[in-house]
Amino acid sequence: MNRSFLFGVVAGLLLYFPGASAEDVVMARCALAFPEAMLVLQESIRDHGYTVARVQRIDIGLTGMGYKTDKYRIVFAGKAEEIRYLTENAPQLIPYLPPKISIFAEGEQTILVTSHPKLYAEIAGAAIDPVIFERWTNDLYSIFHDVRMAE
Repeated sequence: MNRSFLFGVVAGLLLYFPGASAEDVVMARCALAFPEAMLVLQESIRDHGYTVARVQRIDIGLTGMGYKTDKYRIVFAGKAEEIRYLTENAPQLIPYLPPKISIFAEGEQTILVTSHPKLYAEIAGAAIDPVIFERWTNDLYSIFHDVRMAE
């Protein structure tokens, strides 16, 4: 995997949110191999009270673009009642929910990338109390910390 791949992942996230910039992306690099990092990520998500809704493989599309990897997933996670509340009160968030974390191998390391929760708050506007997204931010940094610190 090379830096152009990482750039592509970040660029893809930025395109997902109109008007997003590099500081709107949260990234973490860990020394764990991909399978172990994936396991720790899902465990930490659950430990923080979220449900892993789905894990999507991305490697088929990547191999079609010339990348050689089977170690790329997108993890969709959230709290069902919270997602329901958000979609009912801020339907403009529907295309962005549940939140997603990209996880992929780069050499012997694993990288996590996601959109900063403040982007959700910006889209929701006054319809949603920003405390929800502040908690998401704290939980996200804690989850990424758990993966970085795992051995």
